[in-house]
Amino acid sequence: MKPDSEQAEQERPREGPLAKFAGAVPPAPEWFTNAVASGYETRFVRVNGARIHYQSWSSSKKPGLLLVHGNGAHAHWWDFIAPYFAKSFNVVAMTFSGMGESDWRDTYDMDTFCEEQIAVCEATGMFDHEVKPTIVAHSFGGFVTILTGARYGHRLAGTVIVDSPVNPPDRDIGRRPRTIRGNRIYPDLNTALSRFRLAPPQPCENDYVLDYIARWSLKQVDNERGKGWCWRFDPDIWQRFDFGRPGSELLKATACRIALFRGEDSEIFPDEVKDYMQQLLDRNVPFVSIPHAHHHVMLDQPLAFIAALRTLLEDWDHSAPNRQT
Repeated sequence: MKPDSEQAEQERPREGPLAKFAGAVPPAPEWFTNAVASGYETRFVRVNGARIHYQSWSSSKKPGLLLVHGNGAHAHWWDFIAPYFAKSFNVVAMTFSGMGESDWRDTYDMDTFCEEQIAVCEATGMFDHEVKPTIVAHSFGGFVTILTGARYGHRLAGTVIVDSPVNPPDRDIGRRPRTIRGNRIYPDLNTALSRFRLAPPQPCENDYVLDYIARWSLKQVDNERGKGWCWRFDPDIWQRFDFGRPGSELLKATACRIALFRGEDSEIFPDEVKDYMQQLLDRNVPFVSIPHAHHHVMLDQPLAFIAALRTLLEDWDHSAPNRQT
């Protein structure tokens, strides 16, 4: 049994990178301030009984571009990325059920998350345009999108999978058991912000980005558990989740164009994973490593990510037919 002092130290919430700002908003460059100030429409679509949140920056008169977040995140992770594509695309960012401003469910599975993606595409008119939509998805969202590409690839122009590793069967990834704790309620916003940390852990020099997404990750509560601020995501989601078919099978079944992005310094996406995924696809696919970026590529190097994605999408637009049939 651990000494009381050691036990208390382990149970005490650890401070994150925003603690040093004591609730103040970190200084941000002009490009970021302008991007998050650009207007978007907030809407919801109902999927299997749950309201799914999404944001639109453009109109259905342009080809569709769906942006998808990772585990525990939300559509606002794309607020500073999406405006850079609104001139050319009907750009939309969505939030999976159990996260952000979307409803929670009693149980979760990959098939339902896949249906949520398709429902948002349908609700925003992406399948009505003569050009098929493209899905860009980070981390856990990339795994869902691999399923969507296998099941609905015939309806898509392509998928861009961002730092979502499908690991070789012999790779030791050192999974640790998940600890189940209800979302802690913090007494005030400043305390809550000071506890925000990225998962998996990594350094990030752009404090202004972390602060922005952290504020959108919190909500005020006043219930039987207490009064204050807590995280928006469902803390029990992984205890009530069905992963479905292995990612390796789904990747091989991808029925549309696909590109792989990673952070060059991502600990979860080394070269051996890249080689394995390209082998599963059995074709040459674009592979982009963003320099000086870890797993959370869009947070570490947002402008480099934007430039790389713009280049890929323009090349796809000119290199192959992607019209609806």
